[in-house]
Amino acid sequence: MEMQNIECVPSTDVMDEDEIHHHHTQFPSISVSKPLGNILSPGILSGTTSVHELLECPVCTNSMYPPIHQCHNGHTLCSTCKTRVHNRCPTCRQELGDIRCLALEKVAESLELPCKYMSLGCPEIFPYYSKLKHESLCNFRPYNCPYAGSECSVVGDIPFLVAHLRDDHKVDMHSGCTFNHRYVKSNPREVENATWMLTVFHCFGQYFCLHFEAFHVGMAPVYMAFLRFMGDEIEARNYSYSLEVGGNGRKLIWEGTPRSIRDSHRKVRDSHDGLIIQRNMALFFSGGDRKELKLRVTGRIWKEQQNPEGGACIPNLCS
Repeated sequence: MEMQNIECVPSTDVMDEDEIHHHHTQFPSISVSKPLGNILSPGILSGTTSVHELLECPVCTNSMYPPIHQCHNGHTLCSTCKTRVHNRCPTCRQELGDIRCLALEKVAESLELPCKYMSLGCPEIFPYYSKLKHESLCNFRPYNCPYAGSECSVVGDIPFLVAHLRDDHKVDMHSGCTFNHRYVKSNPREVENATWMLTVFHCFGQYFCLHFEAFHVGMAPVYMAFLRFMGDEIEARNYSYSLEVGGNGRKLIWEGTPRSIRDSHRKVRDSHDGLIIQRNMALFFSGGDRKELKLRVTGRIWKEQQNPEGGACIPNLCS
């Protein structure tokens, strides 16, 4: 659900206040499995055939891990796909039964393979059975799209996702480490769980996603602003940010460390790791007759630097 009747007045380091209206806008093919009766015999791995290919499930094409199943004719498949094919061999259509291919499992134990993200820069090589665990945590694995308004399935590296957010999701891009946004909603009584806005900031050579959301905590409607870092958690810890909202002589201030986009948008939101404004307080900040939401959220991003003398972190503010 898109944020309706909301306008954002962004400003970079010079704090311009030009109004900007956001427009948020098979089955896998089954390859023939190789019979394994002579898997350890010389010459069985010829031409394009390799041990790695033998360990590829013919149904899902993923690497197979114990238990590896085979039919009476030696065709193999993974345990997950065994139930998908209703206990019938996808190659010869014979009943699979409960035959384990112990020979192939043993061969797998002796293998060392590169991470599947090698082309993205990962230099690591792992034993076959350790490879899967590493790949689930590999720092070189692609990032999920951080766009919160839909379940976008796009993945890629940071430069690719920045272009994707700009071109496909029409997200506003700004340079600078300070921001000054005004959020306006004509009917603040209507708060739904998927109301959101996203702006991307570029500073210190990095990209940050500023989220503004309206949702319910129990029965209480709230507004929330938080920052996510487009990179890994270890890098995110090098930065801090502050958010401030106020009016009528009062203000709320939040300071924290941006969360990595490795953490899903929902995970960050549901952990309440950001500036949270109750609706009554938001309307009080808005002033007037409290019939229209007018929130101005300001903030800045800075980089923590190590003090070479005392060892303490000192802020490096963006000029």
